Amino acid sequence: MKSSLYTRTGDDGTTSLVGGARAKKNCARLEAYGAIDELSSYLGAIASDIRCESELQGQVRAVQNELFNVGAYLATRPTVGEEQGCASLTPEKMSQLEGWIDALDEQTPKINAFILPGGSELASKAHLARVICRRAERRIIDLSDEEYVDPNVIAYINRLSDYLFIAARYINFMRGVNEVVWQQNK
Repeated sequence: MKSSLYTRTGDDGTTSLVGGARAKKNCARLEAYGAIDELSSYLGAIASDIRCESELQGQVRAVQNELFNVGAYLATRPTVGEEQGCASLTPEKMSQLEGWIDALDEQTPKINAFILPGGSELASKAHLARVICRRAERRIIDLSDEEYVDPNVIAYINRLSDYLFIAARYINFMRGVNEVVWQQNK
């Protein structure tokens, strides 16, 4: 027998955290991991786009997997007095992300101006993912103002927005689409 998708337990505006504790659906913790879920969902739209090349698709899928770990970490209320880390965010994970950034950056021309989000449709999706990522970062920082959050989580999400910026530039470059450059006083 298939289980029901609805439980009615959230009808009062609360939800269960990992471990069973209840929390309001608009608290800082839910805002933080909800923003991570939104980001991962949008990354799914990028990875499933038929114009997304396989190397980039693999990177985005790896990021989605890591974001699931980050979301689970954020959905777990820490034990009072203990500073728990996000176990999956190893130095190797950060190095891998930075390596992807460097590799994509090496393949794109140097920029001497501010870039406006746009260009190709897929690059525009990467720019949108970048701003969702920045919002997630702000929500995580809001949570860190109230409770301990592993600094590696904040650093990873900050670096991820850099990755999404260069991914957008790389996509435009590979498609021969010019960057949209900001023109002051226009």
